[in-house]
Amino acid sequence: MMRRFQIIVEGDADKKFFEDYYHHIFGEEAPKGSITHPGKDGATGGYQKLKSEDAIGAMRQNTDLGGINLVIFDADEDIKARRAELLAIKEEFGVEFELFLLPNDKDAGALEDLLENIINPNNQPVMDCWKTYEGELAKVRIPTKTPPTLTIPAKKTKIYAYLETLLGKSKTQKKLIKDANRNYENTQHWNLDAEYLEPLKKLLNNVLSE
Repeated sequence: MMRRFQIIVEGDADKKFFEDYYHHIFGEEAPKGSITHPGKDGATGGYQKLKSEDAIGAMRQNTDLGGINLVIFDADEDIKARRAELLAIKEEFGVEFELFLLPNDKDAGALEDLLENIINPNNQPVMDCWKTYEGELAKVRIPTKTPPTLTIPAKKTKIYAYLETLLGKSKTQKKLIKDANRNYENTQHWNLDAEYLEPLKKLLNNVLSE
């Protein structure tokens, strides 16, 4: 039996991933509205948005109804600093929530780092090619550019490129690359049983199951 819960994430890609992962683990759709963004606009604009009146109010209401709040945000460059910043919100506003920082609650990074670690192993050559591509870009110097070194594409671009290489060229297929339309339960692309996800799976089972 599942507890009443609210999982608060940062963006569309996170929301879709956790909807699919919840379904994969528990064999049912997450209750409507249980996986959400803080605030009305559907995006956080960074961890500070967790302090919004809407986000704080929703967490308090969920707690009052006997539910549990689970905040799952990116660790970004400094996991210790991000953890401290988010836990300080609990103290400042008197709200209750469990916290998990992507990609694995111990390393710096973001959702894209998690995704890179759960690709179908058969598709690893795609990522190997991307690594070579980044290495070659790092060697390039453009005299008319300041600084002359090139900017390495963001991790989000890597994930887009990964899916784009595996999907067809039609408009319907292209739509499946976008954050909100991805199918993380597609085993040709992703492995939701990867060992890398065990810390997250353990947390969800412990926190959400009665």
